[in-house]
Parts: sequence; C-alpha cells; structure tokens
Amino acid sequence: MLEFNQWFFVLLANFLILLFVLNAILFKPLAKIFKERETATAGALDEAKSLMLKKDEAVERMNAELMSAKNKAREIFDSLREAGIARQKEMLTKAEAEAVELIEKARKELQTEAEKARAALRADIEKFSDEIVSRLVRV
Repeated sequence: MLEFNQWFFVLLANFLILLFVLNAILFKPLAKIFKERETATAGALDEAKSLMLKKDEAVERMNAELMSAKNKAREIFDSLREAGIARQKEMLTKAEAEAVELIEKARKELQTEAEKARAALRADIEKFSDEIVSRLVRV
C-alpha cells in the first residue's frame, strides 16, 4: 500500500499554497480578462448587428426615395410631353388654318388676275379683230 511520509504533507501544503497563490495572481485575472473579452466581443457583435439593421433600413429608405423621385420625374416628363403634344397640335391647327387662308387668298387673287387678263385679252381681241377687218377691207 501507499505510505504517507512527511514529504507528502509538504508537497500537499506546497500544492495548496501554490494553487492559492496562482489562483489569486494568475487564474482570476485571466478569467476576468477572458470575461471582459467575451463581453467586448459580444457587444461588438451586437453593435455590428444594430449597424447592419440601420444600414438595411437606410438602404430601403433610400430605394423608396429613389423610386419616389423616379415616379415624380416620370410624371413630370409625361405631363410636359402631353403639354408639348397639345401645343404641337394647336400650332399645327393654327398653321393649317393660316395655310388654308393663304391658299384661298391666292386663289381669289389668281381668279381676279385671270379675270383682268381675260378682260384685257377681250379688249385686245376686239381691237385686233377690228384692225384685221379694216386691213382686209382696204385690200
């Protein structure tokens, strides 16, 4: 069997003293450092998660604002395009009316000039016919 001699108690006392000293000097401070490190890591992870959520919310808000701005720009573009088309139709209608008026005016002027030319030609024809008759009678 095992024999307990004086060295056993010395070694046991030495072990207990060393365990108490190392616990006070090394193990407790290391445990405290590990706990602080774990707390800091967990806090950093929580902070990173909250920042990630804030980023996601900001991105969603920015996308919504961007979509809203696109829709507003599309509405403005459509309204301006419709106004432009209406203005173009108005101007075309006005130009057509002016063109019809000018054409009618030109037709009237042509008819007037044609009548004047016909009247002048009739007068000239009568003159020429009288002259031809007078020359033929003289011969």
